Amino acid sequence: MKMKFLPALSLLTVLLAGCEAPSSPYEWSAAGDRIMTPWAETLDPSSVLPEYPRPQMVRQDWKSLNGLWDYSVTPKEAAAPEDHDGKILVPFALESALSGVGRHLTAEEALWYETSFTVPKKWRKERILLHFDAVDWQADVRVNGQRVGSHTGGYTRFSFDITPYLTASGKQTLQVRVLDATDDDTQPRGKQVSRPSGIWYTAVSGIWQSVWMEPVPADHIVSYLAEADESASSLTVSAEFPAADNVVRVSLLSAEGKVLQEKEMAGGKAVFDVTDPHRWTPDDPYLYGLRLTLLHQGRKADQVEGYAALRSLSVVEDTQGYKRMALNGTPLFQFGPLDQGWWPDGLYTAPSDDALRFDVQKTKDFGFNMIRKHIKVEPERWYYWCDKLGMLVWQDMPSITDSRHNSWHQNDYDGTDWDIPAAARQTYYKEWGEIIAQCRVHPSVVVWVPFNEAWAQFDTQAAVDFTREADPTRLVNPASGGNFVLGAGDIQDIHHYPEPAPRMWDPERVNVLGEYGGIGLAVEGHLWQPDRNWGYVQYKDGEQVLAEYRRFAGQLSDMVRLGYSAAVYTQTTDVEVEVNGLMTYDRKVIKMDEAALRETNLAVIASMPSAK
Repeated sequence: MKMKFLPALSLLTVLLAGCEAPSSPYEWSAAGDRIMTPWAETLDPSSVLPEYPRPQMVRQDWKSLNGLWDYSVTPKEAAAPEDHDGKILVPFALESALSGVGRHLTAEEALWYETSFTVPKKWRKERILLHFDAVDWQADVRVNGQRVGSHTGGYTRFSFDITPYLTASGKQTLQVRVLDATDDDTQPRGKQVSRPSGIWYTAVSGIWQSVWMEPVPADHIVSYLAEADESASSLTVSAEFPAADNVVRVSLLSAEGKVLQEKEMAGGKAVFDVTDPHRWTPDDPYLYGLRLTLLHQGRKADQVEGYAALRSLSVVEDTQGYKRMALNGTPLFQFGPLDQGWWPDGLYTAPSDDALRFDVQKTKDFGFNMIRKHIKVEPERWYYWCDKLGMLVWQDMPSITDSRHNSWHQNDYDGTDWDIPAAARQTYYKEWGEIIAQCRVHPSVVVWVPFNEAWAQFDTQAAVDFTREADPTRLVNPASGGNFVLGAGDIQDIHHYPEPAPRMWDPERVNVLGEYGGIGLAVEGHLWQPDRNWGYVQYKDGEQVLAEYRRFAGQLSDMVRLGYSAAVYTQTTDVEVEVNGLMTYDRKVIKMDEAALRETNLAVIASMPSAK
């Protein structure tokens, strides 16, 4: 049996209206000599991630600021530099190859960005919002030399109204100062470390998601949320907007764009009872369209477009009395890979939207119906592809592990909290709350995971309560692989490598296997480094890998029949020196026969008993 080599893929270069990246005569090239994905090999620095970044809340007028910016690295306390070290390709992190820089930022340094932009004349009567979709970790923003504001947190978006800081015409100057201590502080940073090895990867500093701006009226829609009821036959749409003299009209549309119902919000909400509801599932990911129009004194002042899904989540008992996770009232075995979302060329940042979609589509092609997004938060468009293509998502909170405290990591967790500093706890809750608020608009997200394997696990019941209060509509997996004796949340989650095995059982909760597998295969020519690669078990060719995978699948099916309701296989792709991916790190090789892999996975999902 031969491994499948994927053909080179072309980069999508069609720009959306209003997307204009900063221009420069500078000749950009990737830094270093690491392997690259097909999309990076054709990347155009004048057209970087040109798609509208926020598919759940689309306005027609906008402008991308992605592209080549000036950058400098200075001592942490130094004033703004007068000269620059060179050019950096935004939004790729300083350490990445695609940034064109490829250097590490220490805790004692500051990273400075600078660019210029113009405001279209037709925007002059509007308010101008400047959006940063993610900057790791602390960002201070200045426009035309004036401080606009700051933000901490490496995984969520933030925005500023920069209208008061703009000049009447001509070029405007934008400057961003970034501090990022990575593992030399108590900030959430997932698997980033200063000295990568094993399961710990290269640090990510600075701007790593899109920067863009848009015009809005003084009174505009700030946000909205669409949620189905427990029967998945009614949809409630709520919105944040200035209430005085304003009305918001909500249109519910079919997937083809036909208006099905229209309502005006009362008390900030509109409720749609849907006749013959078309429910969202991984096999049939039907999305209703939404259009929200803000009327000021009877005239349209603002309008955004998005989408919603009719789907419900619950826990039910099957015919054997086991507790099962259910989608739309029906038990569904949730089976998918551990997806870390790393790229050899862009690190945290995929080189294109096609690349983001590819990982989700391939996971679906492999026969999976779920992805565990492992201690990272993705750009909005990744969740959009999960919504659109039909992929359930378990969303992890990135860990607040700190190298100075031995990563606050305990594999055999006994239920005792680590002595986590108060500042770290406050940061955890701030950032986890922001992540939940940002991701909960996506119907594909079905499970929240506050902790992983007792990495800096603390206040477990309080963290579960916080998560439930922030979003009472989804299930909570308190600590994947680390909540053995706590009894909190909806899910009991064990990890077992390499083969699946039922280590523990909780009759009061849903039982899942949160990690297993890690079958390793190093594919020459597709490695992050030529030696010191590892997997939990190692094989020499794709036939051996498939045979072991099938053996594990048989054991997993036995666990399903004994009451287990979900499983997560490690992992989607190789990551740096880990070679236990279903695909190589550069996404150019699928390590097993794809048809056989799909058949095996579908058989595992089908082994779930029906409900009572």
